[in-house]
Amino acid sequence: MKTKLTTFSLIISGLLFMSQNAFAADKPYAIAIHGGAGTISKANLTPEQRQAYKDKLKEAVDKGSKILEEGGDSLVAIQAAINILENSPLFNAGLGAVYTYDGGHELDAAIMDGKTMNAGAIAGVRHIAHPIDLALAVMNKSEHVMLSGAGAEEFALAQGFTLVPNSHFDTDARYQQLLDAREKLQAAAKSEQVASVKMQDLDYKFGTVGAVALDKKGNLAAGTSTGGMTAKRFGRIGDSPVIGAGTYAENGVCAVSATGHGEFFIRYLVAGDICAKVKYQQKSIIQAADEVINQRLITAGGSGGVIAVDQRGNIATPFNTEGMYRATRSNGEPAQVLIWQDE
Repeated sequence: MKTKLTTFSLIISGLLFMSQNAFAADKPYAIAIHGGAGTISKANLTPEQRQAYKDKLKEAVDKGSKILEEGGDSLVAIQAAINILENSPLFNAGLGAVYTYDGGHELDAAIMDGKTMNAGAIAGVRHIAHPIDLALAVMNKSEHVMLSGAGAEEFALAQGFTLVPNSHFDTDARYQQLLDAREKLQAAAKSEQVASVKMQDLDYKFGTVGAVALDKKGNLAAGTSTGGMTAKRFGRIGDSPVIGAGTYAENGVCAVSATGHGEFFIRYLVAGDICAKVKYQQKSIIQAADEVINQRLITAGGSGGVIAVDQRGNIATPFNTEGMYRATRSNGEPAQVLIWQDE
């Protein structure tokens, strides 16, 4: 009798395990990544450069999607995708971070868990190879949300991070961007027209990276990593590490990562506003993101874009600039990798 009961129990356990796996397999999952929005002219990108960007974006989105497909957590997926982009000199994050006016690098990042509403952010760090990893440590290993500068790096050391020299982020292309920006700013200063030199004219907002994801358990997550604006001064911090402005996630609603002219994204609480429209006005993620980026933000004079995913795995990637590096994958479908509206 005992043997029969044991066999019956094993059968029932096996059926339950199979049904749970089948249920999980049917659950939607999705990931979207971005590599920055701005003046991305087709004429200025060679076919080889265009392919290099697309290859790196595909590598990152495929990495995150594989984690999700295997039942992994949305936080793990976005961290893995962002790490790949932080390792590439193509993007303004990690290795490819832009220069400050004084010739250094100051990096920002944030990550948010939609399940717990917990978040971590770091700003103005100079010796962290993967800022998104430190943001995650702040979220998981401290009672704080945002740490900055030397204090953030002191915390990093306490958590076992290895600091890198600031020169780790040096690249020839970014240095040339700094020289060009300085030249324009200095010329404007001599003619007493500093106010007329707009940030978008200097191509400041180029290459911030981010990722949003929905896992099979229904958990949403968002993360953003950036080197900020070329030639930034005075410890300037943009929207990327500001929860609700450049990064936001809430289970049952949406996850958003932004890129663009950060001052406007902070003032208009862009990421949070998109999720509020979904949550309180029952708007689709596509409609909500479009209204904020292509109506409210444009009216205010701000430029940029977002990637966003909702609780059902629907993805929105609106932008009001010439282009935005981006890639998406969901439910086993092939990756979609785009730079402009049409390709």
